[in-house]
This record gives sequence, structure tokens and C-alpha cells, in this order.
Amino acid sequence: MQEMIYLYDGSFDGFLCCIFESYSKKEVLTAIYSDEDFLPLLYEMRTVQTAPAHAARVYRGIRKHSPYAAQLIRRAFLCCMEQREMQLYRLVVRLFREGPAFLSNQTDPMVHPILEAVRYLSAELEKYRGFVRFSEMGGVLGAEITPRNRVLPLLRPHFCSRYQNESLFIFDRTHHEALFYAAGKAQIRPLESFQMAPPDQTEANFRLLWKRFYDTIGIQARENPKLRMSHMPKRYWADMTEFQGPEWFKAPDTPADAAAPSAPDGRSAPGIPPRSEPSAPESIP
Repeated sequence: MQEMIYLYDGSFDGFLCCIFESYSKKEVLTAIYSDEDFLPLLYEMRTVQTAPAHAARVYRGIRKHSPYAAQLIRRAFLCCMEQREMQLYRLVVRLFREGPAFLSNQTDPMVHPILEAVRYLSAELEKYRGFVRFSEMGGVLGAEITPRNRVLPLLRPHFCSRYQNESLFIFDRTHHEALFYAAGKAQIRPLESFQMAPPDQTEANFRLLWKRFYDTIGIQARENPKLRMSHMPKRYWADMTEFQGPEWFKAPDTPADAAAPSAPDGRSAPGIPPRSEPSAPESIP
């Protein structure tokens, strides 16, 4: 069988089409890259076009062998693990060759890193269900997040059902995509950049009330920074209202000398860590 490098569009269907092509053309894959991740290599390479019919055929084959494997692969595709596509490709090849028995061994060298990546994704997802902070802008709720994994497809059912009578969006800075929801319909679309509009006076007041509530309920004598960071890791603070600087709580017309929000005893919010924005594949359906 001929060795080959595949280029694809970064979607889940595109990845399944890579598996279809490798079997139909009897090619052994040495690497799979999405277009945005492509680096020229001294190996023969080919671009694989996404065909929904081919993707559906492969996914049905995976489900036929193991519904658990199909669910695991779909979820793992959202993870930020190294050489994600090749790890999942090898898993599928082994599944078709040996059957699903090896999947029950969580210490298997092929299964273990994928399970660890999915566990990390699940933990990050659970954090964002509680840490997303919306701002109201012209009747639309907007939020920004900086996740390491592609959590928007998994956050979609949670927030769309919770705010089903609202219009909202969540912008993922890391993967340059956004979840849009309005009138009962939700879509995830690529979005290269986004700048949140400054708050009007009403929104600034709501932000200030939330900050004062957060600071007021804290008991200074029982402060435990290490425990707080275990439940609320510091990398999430940059997107949380309660940890923002004074400018976050002022509308553009607010006098520059307005007092910064603080707790009654004068404690200020902790510092905000720097943001990082690595690239990642485009959204899947």
C-alpha cells in the first residue's frame, strides 16, 4: 500500500472522508493536516474533498462496529491533543481490523491518550457552563471565551435551552468561531476576529452590581487563594466579569475619575493573566 499525506478542510466530515479515501485508494496515511495547519513536507500529498455521503458511510461503519467508538471519536475530534487526526485514524483502522474489544482497556497505549483528552475536554466544558459571562448589547446577549478545546458545539445545547427566548452569541477567541442563537435556531460559524462593544450605562451598572455582589459575599477571614484557584482556575479569569479592571464597569460617557468597583473593605479584583490564541480547525456541524 502506498504511503500518503492527506490535506482536508478541518471538519469532522472531512476527517471521515480521509478515512474513506485511504481505504478506497488503498493508501496508508503518514499524516493528516487541515489546510490551515499545513506544512510542506517531502512526501507525496493529496487534498481530500469533503463528501457528506462518504463521511456518513464511514460513520455508519464505525457505529456498526461500536456505538461507543463512534461517540468517542466524535467527541475526541473536539480535543486539542497532539496529532489528533492521526490518533483517531489509527483507532478507526484498529477498530475495523480487530473489533471493539480493545476499547475496554483504558490502559491501552492507543486508547489511553484519547480518553485523557476527552476527560480534559469534559472538565473544561463543565467549567464554561458556569464561567461564561454575558453582556447585554442592544437586546443581544454576548460573551467571549478562550478555551483550549473546541467547546462551542457542546455548549450549544446548554445555553440555547437555558436562554431559549433570548438572542445570544459566544465568541471563541482561540478557534476563531462563534455560536449564534436567535428565534430557536443555532449555528456555529467561523469568525476571524471580534471586538466587544463598550457597555452602555445600564449594562455598566449591571456589571458593577455583579462585581459588588461577588466582593461582598466573600469572607476575608476565610480567604483561601489555592482553594479558589482549584475550583476557579486562573486562566478563566480573563473572561469573567468579577475579575475585570475599572474600565469594564464604566460606560464611554462615564467620568474618568469614577471610583473603581470594590468590596466594602476596599479589596480589589485579582490581576488578569495574559491571553493566548492558538489556531485550530473550523467548526463542525
